[in-house]
Amino acid sequence: MRFIVDESAGFSVANYLRSLNHDVLIVAEAMPEADDSDILARAVTEERIVVTNDKDFGELVFRSGQPHHGIILLRLQDEGVTNRVRVITALLNQYTEWLPDRFTVATDNTVRFRPKPGSTRNE
Repeated sequence: MRFIVDESAGFSVANYLRSLNHDVLIVAEAMPEADDSDILARAVTEERIVVTNDKDFGELVFRSGQPHHGIILLRLQDEGVTNRVRVITALLNQYTEWLPDRFTVATDNTVRFRPKPGSTRNE
């Protein structure tokens, strides 16, 4: 899979995804301090799933109607490196096929999916 990892999600998540041989673009390296709209636009152009802790991506998608290829929003009580990687691991182990074209909210213990507007994918 192809991911773009936002600065808020951290290098540990990006490095973990790379260790699984995913194609990972790290915002902090490739486009430091980029605007969320620019990150989302690049993700769409390159067919990447955004991994972030930033709720502003929800605003861009659901209020502004900006397109996306998939977003994983990490809403964690425990923001530690170990827990972030644990949640991403569980998400990939159980729901890999659900990630493209969906807005995914992953908490410490739950996962919710919302298809992008106009999508024919079922929840």
